[in-house]
Amino acid sequence: MKKVLIIHGPNLNMLGYRPKEHYGDLTLNQINQLISKENDSYFELEFFQSNSEGQIITKIQDSLDFYAIIINPAAYTHTSVGIRDALEIFKGIKIEVHLSCVDERDEFRKINYIRDVCDICFSGKKENSYLDAIKYLKKIK
Repeated sequence: MKKVLIIHGPNLNMLGYRPKEHYGDLTLNQINQLISKENDSYFELEFFQSNSEGQIITKIQDSLDFYAIIINPAAYTHTSVGIRDALEIFKGIKIEVHLSCVDERDEFRKINYIRDVCDICFSGKKENSYLDAIKYLKKIK
């Protein structure tokens, strides 16, 4: 079975407390459950959340044999050349995901170090952005 790593970046462990208009009503655990349900045992999923840039980079490096990475780099989207470089090394499918539509928010969020090393991006649909990523992987498998 093909392995898919789902990376949740900083502050996503605080979903449920964050502004609902951007991030929705669900907790990270609830989102992971929805992703698993949508996956329906199609792929072997591994979930990872970290508030630390270095831990995210190490996780990507430790997963070079995975089929795909779905990553919500959260705030690191706008600041992390290190995560970008780690994703560039990964040769599998790379999907960028965001709960909110980062391109239509604050000016500083328009800087994106991640997008050009990913195959596709799903954003602005809250938890459905993640579900669209799983549907995409199932379609292209």
